[in-house]
Amino acid sequence: MTAIAVVLGIIAAVIVIWVIVTLVKSVRIVPQQRMDVVERLGRYRRTLKPGMNLLVPFFDSVRSKVDMREQVVSFPPQPVITSDNLVVSIDTVLYFKVVDPVRATYEIANFLQAIEQLTVTTLRNVIGSMDLEKALTSRDEINRHLSGVLDETTGRWGIKVTRVEIKAIEPPPSIRDSMEKQMRAERDRRAAILNAEGIKQSQILTADGERQAAVLRAQGEREARILQAEGQAKAIQTVFTAVHNADPDPKVLAYQYLQSLPQIAAGQSNKLWIVPAEITRALEGIGGAIGEILPSAKKPAAEPEPEAAKEVLDQALASAKEAAAETEAEAMRGLPAPQRVTASELLGENHQADNEHQRERA
Repeated sequence: MTAIAVVLGIIAAVIVIWVIVTLVKSVRIVPQQRMDVVERLGRYRRTLKPGMNLLVPFFDSVRSKVDMREQVVSFPPQPVITSDNLVVSIDTVLYFKVVDPVRATYEIANFLQAIEQLTVTTLRNVIGSMDLEKALTSRDEINRHLSGVLDETTGRWGIKVTRVEIKAIEPPPSIRDSMEKQMRAERDRRAAILNAEGIKQSQILTADGERQAAVLRAQGEREARILQAEGQAKAIQTVFTAVHNADPDPKVLAYQYLQSLPQIAAGQSNKLWIVPAEITRALEGIGGAIGEILPSAKKPAAEPEPEAAKEVLDQALASAKEAAAETEAEAMRGLPAPQRVTASELLGENHQADNEHQRERA
């Protein structure tokens, strides 16, 4: 009895374990954004969706677990030859997602490796038809071409290529040095052009400012000359009006003429002073004025004492001679002696002529 009980206990334990294992294998929990491909006895049965799913134990098995999220794959740099026979290294990044897990499982063995090889092949075909400069400046065009070719090919694999990006295009070191020199030369050229444009604008503005300043200066000088001429005209008109209203006699004009003589010799650079011939008439006017002062000169008939009249005339002429000498000294100061024509000589000649005239009258 004891042996039978032990055997029954073992059988019961095995049955319990088998039931537990069966229950575990019959229940499958699939997380979100994942789908499992189920096979029954080696043949595709169905695709498990996210959540809890029941399987037939020991008959159904999960073939693959497919991630339905968008994935990013970065491929290693690939050497590509351009149309101008330059080898460039290109890095690419691929964005894709699985839209049909059954096709991704049964249509191709390793879709990641297939996508990589297809990308490299397409990239070589596209870059091979371009030169280096166009390849460097046509990344968008290359990306669109790659996306179109990969999407068309990977569509039958149940994979959707959403985006293809070229991370870098690395030319050879010698080409990079040449490109840097070319870029530096281009920047220097642009800098020189901008500098020349700045200098041209500065010169244009400077010339414009100088032109406006010259115009304003000329206008100011013109207005100043006009005002000066108007002032001189008014001054001449005022003097002429004053002289015309005062009606001066020749004696006053002669005296004014003598007072103006020192101004003719004013200045340190005057070496020669020419006394005009009109000074004789001026002195004659002064002599006449002095003669009118004397009563005897006005009344020649009443000269009972000629010697006394002569003495008075000599004193008046001496006074006039002294005044003329002082005026002459002021006017002739600083001039060489041989160049002086003195008023005293002219006045002496005038005095001699008066004496002869007195003797004739006596």
